[in-house]
Amino acid sequence: MAQKRDYYEVLGVSKSASEEEIKKAYRKLAVKYHPDKNPDDKASEEKFKEAAEAYEVLSNAQKKSQYDRFGHAGMGGAAGGGFGGQGMNMEDIFSQFGDIFGGGGDDSPFGSFFNGGRGGGRRQRKGTDLRIKLKLNLEEIANGVEKKIKVKRHVACKSCSGNGSKNGTDLKTCGTCQGSGQVKRVQNTMLGQMVTSSTCPTCSGEGKSVGAKCDACFGEGRVLEEEIIPIKIPAGVSNDMQLSMSGKGNVPPRGGVAGDLLIVIEEEAHEVLHRDGNNVIFDLYVSFVDAALGTSVEVPTIGGKAKITLEAGTQSGKILRLKGKGIKELNGYSVGDQLVHVNIWTPKEVNKEERELLEKLRDSANFAPQPGKSEKGFFHKVRDMFS
Repeated sequence: MAQKRDYYEVLGVSKSASEEEIKKAYRKLAVKYHPDKNPDDKASEEKFKEAAEAYEVLSNAQKKSQYDRFGHAGMGGAAGGGFGGQGMNMEDIFSQFGDIFGGGGDDSPFGSFFNGGRGGGRRQRKGTDLRIKLKLNLEEIANGVEKKIKVKRHVACKSCSGNGSKNGTDLKTCGTCQGSGQVKRVQNTMLGQMVTSSTCPTCSGEGKSVGAKCDACFGEGRVLEEEIIPIKIPAGVSNDMQLSMSGKGNVPPRGGVAGDLLIVIEEEAHEVLHRDGNNVIFDLYVSFVDAALGTSVEVPTIGGKAKITLEAGTQSGKILRLKGKGIKELNGYSVGDQLVHVNIWTPKEVNKEERELLEKLRDSANFAPQPGKSEKGFFHKVRDMFS
C-alpha cells in the first residue's frame, strides 16, 4: 500500500495557511480533477478524492490540530478502517463540499458543474457525530491493537430506503419553498430592496415532504441499531487523543451523509510500569545486601519479563536502560526504552541478631559514605539518559 501524501503537500499550502487559502487551494484542484471534466480518468478521480480527503481534515479546526500533532496516524490513517476521511465516495464529496463553489445555484459559475444531478444545488445534510471512550492497557498502546466495539447509531431505514415514506414511495415537493429548501424574503429599506434567505420552516430545508409515513421509522427515514465496528488503533497513541472514523456516526433524518465516530483514547494505569512519553519506567527495590554483593533479578516489561544484572556496589538511584522495551513512536519507526530505577530498600525494623551484625559494620571505614565526583545525583542521571 502506497504511503499517504502529506495533506498540506496535496493542497499545495503551508501549515500557516489561512482557512480561505485552504479553501481556495481545494477549489482549484477540485475544478482541475473533477470527474465530469476528466471522464473515465482513474488517476484524476483518485486525485479528486485525495484533495477532498485533505480538505476534510485541514478545513476542520479540531481535525487540523490533531493532524498537525500526530500526522496521518493521529487521524487513524496508518490503521485504515475509514479514519480521517478514508472511505469517502464521490457522493460524500459532492454532498459535503459542493457548497464551497458558490452554493451551486443557477447563478453560480459552478452550479451545474458540481451539483447537476446531485441534489439540485442544495447541500446534503450531515448527521451528528458519535463520541465514545476506548480504554487501552499499556501493552495495547505499545503495540497497537484491533478492537471490536458495540455502537448504537441511527442508520437508514431499510423499509423505506431512508426517505421516511411508506414503502419508500416518492416524496412530494414542498409547496412552501417549491423544492429549493430555502425561502426568500424581500424587505424594503432606505437603501432599496433587501433579499434574505432562510431554511424553509415547512420541510426544514429538505425540499420534500412525506405523505404517508413509513411504519418502521414513523417518517424519520432512520432507525436506531446496534452495530459491531472493528477499530484498528495504531501503536503509540496517548491519553485523551481523539481518532475519527468517517461515516460511522448517525445519519440525518430522511437521507444525507452520516456523521463521524469519534474515539477518545483512555489509558489504563499499569500496576508497576509508568509511561513517560515513549519510555517506560520501573522502580526496582533491592536489599542493601544485594546492592553491595551484586545479583541477578527479573523485572516486568511490556508483555513479558527481562533479566538484569546488578553489579556489586550498585548505588541507590542508578538507572539501567533496557533498549527497545518501551512504546513505538506514533507515526514513526523508533521505539522507546524501559528505564529501571534502582532503589535500596532499608528495613524499618531489625531483630536482635540483625542489629548485632549491623553494629559490627557501623564503624567499618568501608561502609562510611564516600561519594566521589563520579557519583551523580538523580537529576544529573536522568538528564544524562536523555542527552
